Amino acid sequence: MDNVNGKVVLITGASSGMGLETAKLLAQQGDKVYAGARRVERMEALKSLGIIPVQMDVTKPENSQQVVDQIIANEGRIDVLLNNAGFGLYGPVEDVSLGDARYQFEVNLFGLAHLTQLVLPHMRQQKSGRIINTSSMGGKIYTPLGAWYHATKHALEGWSDCLRLETKPFNIQVVVIEPGGVKTEFGDVTGKQLQKYYDNSAYQSQMLPFIKMMETSNVMDNATEPIVLARVFVEAVNAKKPKRRYVKGAMAKPLMFIRRWLGDGVYDFMISRAFS
Repeated sequence: MDNVNGKVVLITGASSGMGLETAKLLAQQGDKVYAGARRVERMEALKSLGIIPVQMDVTKPENSQQVVDQIIANEGRIDVLLNNAGFGLYGPVEDVSLGDARYQFEVNLFGLAHLTQLVLPHMRQQKSGRIINTSSMGGKIYTPLGAWYHATKHALEGWSDCLRLETKPFNIQVVVIEPGGVKTEFGDVTGKQLQKYYDNSAYQSQMLPFIKMMETSNVMDNATEPIVLARVFVEAVNAKKPKRRYVKGAMAKPLMFIRRWLGDGVYDFMISRAFS
């Protein structure tokens, strides 16, 4: 990790948004980037930048194993694992099926964890490595209708802290990125999810303001461009002594400040007003 350029990087969730922009920036600085995503066809243009797209669904263990084996066979090492794949499941706790909730955890936590387990032996053998996990401001705060999404991100925060201590003796660093509001497909997907539950839900009065907000075009106008977060990811990759956490994106620092320093009562009041 002493060499700034020329690292071998595996990044998941690289077909769009922050992952896509990060893959491009890392390739531009001379890193060997393997870009993983389910929708591999969306990454065809990345080949011209020297990026290697790989078919990857983190909920399928055989996918992760094949990709790690491919990288080790081709490069002999993995310097950076950037766990970026994830999505947000939104809906009332009473309405969301436990099957859907389990899948949320499979993508946002257990799939990530399995891939990390596959990479760690190689990093220990080379006596260096960096694991960067994409959490969210949602790992420190909460909103109505987002219980399962927030649960995965809160879990990822604690999981990453434990991993950081465990891997420190092996010169493996663990970093958490906590994005705020970013211009992605998140809002559109969230609105469609809520519509699925709306007709038969006892929680329509809470859902309607959220749906209207997601349908308003100017909501995304105030969100942060993915390239801004991509630069943060690159900083986390390159820093000789990276921070444990990087916070960047619309509303992340203000909301996390309110929750931490003003308490749950003030935070509950503010969030309830915002979604009423």
